[in-house]
Amino acid sequence: MSEEITKTPKQSSVETRHIVMPDHTNHYGTLFGGTLMSWIDSIAVMVAQRHCGREAVTASVDKLNFLEPISLGDHVILKASANYAGRSSMEIGVQVSKENPYTGIVTRATTAYLTFVALDENKKPCPIPKIKPETETEIRRYENAILRQESNRNLVKRIKDNGKV
Repeated sequence: MSEEITKTPKQSSVETRHIVMPDHTNHYGTLFGGTLMSWIDSIAVMVAQRHCGREAVTASVDKLNFLEPISLGDHVILKASANYAGRSSMEIGVQVSKENPYTGIVTRATTAYLTFVALDENKKPCPIPKIKPETETEIRRYENAILRQESNRNLVKRIKDNGKV
């Protein structure tokens, strides 16, 4: 019997930065939510591809919380990692912080959880490595991801049973 393939969150994690330019802002001088959502999806797919070693597509944005506005000139720090992996899908967590480039003060601005599905050569879902959390933070994220998965399954079941949302 072959050993199951696992990867740690660290093996596929990604961090990147952007600077908020005038074309990224709305008439209030803050970052467009859609622009930030695009940056979140881009970093999350990089993590998904690194985790599964193949094409991965966004299946859902399960949670997106805008906690603080991000202003013109702020530096935007995006950190993403794989929190959980099922048979062919995985949850990617993205933490977004804003940094004032003059004071160095960093504030959490947004959190997001996205689900990606790995695809084979025929564009069909395919098996992926399991997640092996190692640090306390990785274990907490893994356990919380399992709770979100169960909650989502229960919600879908209730919707199907009731025939409405």
